Parts: sequence; structure tokens; C-alpha cells
Amino acid sequence: MKTEMWEILVPASNNKDHNFTYEHHKEWDAFVKKITGGVTIMKTTKGEWVSPTGQLYIDRMIPCRIFCNEEQINMIVDFTIKHYNQEAVLCYRISD
Repeated sequence: MKTEMWEILVPASNNKDHNFTYEHHKEWDAFVKKITGGVTIMKTTKGEWVSPTGQLYIDRMIPCRIFCNEEQINMIVDFTIKHYNQEAVLCYRISD
């Protein structure tokens, strides 16, 4: 399977403006590194998006770049949604 560069936006806080703990983020990091061998974590940024239910969210996010295949990124997206209790997570290919 082809390996590509992906970016995923990891939430810095939940939808009630409660920051996730450092330990919580480190659990996510460990999961990603176990599957792919590494992750590049960028500086926190702010974004706005409308959920599948139509609600507007204004979030702080952590862009993370991961070199992996499509099967691995799908596993990471699924884990991210569950780990951070999200309705959706944005992930996109940035280079092949």
C-alpha cells in the first residue's frame, strides 16, 4: 500500500473549552507512533466548522503530519474521534 503524507487536525480542547491534559495528548501520540513510527506536531491554531448536525464550533486545533498509508490514517482518524469524543475529525492528504 502506498505511503503518503497526511495532516489531521487534533482538538486541543473539548467542546466546553476544557483543555485536554498533556497525558491525554501523549496517549494519542503513542498510538500514532506505534502504528506509523512517528508524527510531526505543529503549533496550535484556531478554526471554525459546522458539524454534520449543523452546529457551529470554534475550536483550537493541533495540526499533526503523519507519513503513512490510507489504512493507517483511517485507523488514526477512528481512534482520534473516539479518544477525543468528537463528532468528526478533519484529515487530508498533503503529499504523495
